[in-house]
Amino acid sequence: MAAGKGLRFSDRWIWDFWIVRAGEDFHIFYLQAPRSIGDPDLRHWNASIGHAMSTDLENWVILPDALAPGPTGAWDDYTTWTGSIVNHEGRWHLLYTGTSRAENGRIQRIGLATSDDLTSWTRHDENPLIEADPRWYETLNLDVWPHQAWRDPWVFRDHAESGFHAYVTARARSGDPRARGVIGHARSTDLVSWEILPPATEPMGFGEMEVPQLTRLNDRFYMLFSSELSTHAPCRRATGTGTGTYYLSADSPRGPFAMTGLRVLDADQIGSNYAGKLVDEDGELWFLAWKRAAADGSFIGEIGSPRRVLVEPNGTLSLKPTTKTPRGRS
Repeated sequence: MAAGKGLRFSDRWIWDFWIVRAGEDFHIFYLQAPRSIGDPDLRHWNASIGHAMSTDLENWVILPDALAPGPTGAWDDYTTWTGSIVNHEGRWHLLYTGTSRAENGRIQRIGLATSDDLTSWTRHDENPLIEADPRWYETLNLDVWPHQAWRDPWVFRDHAESGFHAYVTARARSGDPRARGVIGHARSTDLVSWEILPPATEPMGFGEMEVPQLTRLNDRFYMLFSSELSTHAPCRRATGTGTGTYYLSADSPRGPFAMTGLRVLDADQIGSNYAGKLVDEDGELWFLAWKRAAADGSFIGEIGSPRRVLVEPNGTLSLKPTTKTPRGRS
């Protein structure tokens, strides 16, 4: 089964995704839920992780699903949500978000699954491995926020330290409840034992800073994240930037990622696209996002075609206004 010019299914919605390259192939992992549930807001509680492969970021071959919620009583028996993948010692390591039915999905944690082929995944026996530390992060308080935010891990290798770091959707433990969104931070030498660190960002007026991605472009490091307008504090709403993908930049993969460098990459008032990712294809930089809302506000739930990204001389990022057929693609 294959889909062209983006990724769409007639029987299911898809949304957050992450991409890993293996040889000449791009593997995309995405959250999916059946359209038969009727209400797209219910998709979060009916999610599994799908998998497809492409050589050009547009035409996708569908592969077996990667993960579904665990058995009854497991830490992830309610949901398996967004994650990321890195190769370590010849094996693929997937950090992903899980919630449990016993907690009504309100507490988010991060666990690990491994694979030799990106297709068959085995959960780690010691899951969950990364949890919010109340020294720096808000834990569950229903008077403040409807859940404990600790999800969407983006894992990367830090060559300077010979270890790994993970950036996480999190919330600071104090301040205006409407503006506590931060990027959480943890580090590890083996992807199993993790040390929780203070946030990689300060609060910037977002309720949550979702699905982070770190990528290096030239000599700068760019932190992408997405945010929903309805969760913004009034000070942030006043900027008029809307729902979509933002970015910060720094000289080091560990920051500091300061608010003075905050920029919009792809956002509008209806949230046309969301959770964008940068993908390097042999030196050409592309932006993929999932299509969130039509002009009338109705939910779409599919992944669009890549758009070309330009790094301007001053270091800012810009998207070409139209989709361009990349080199070597017909």
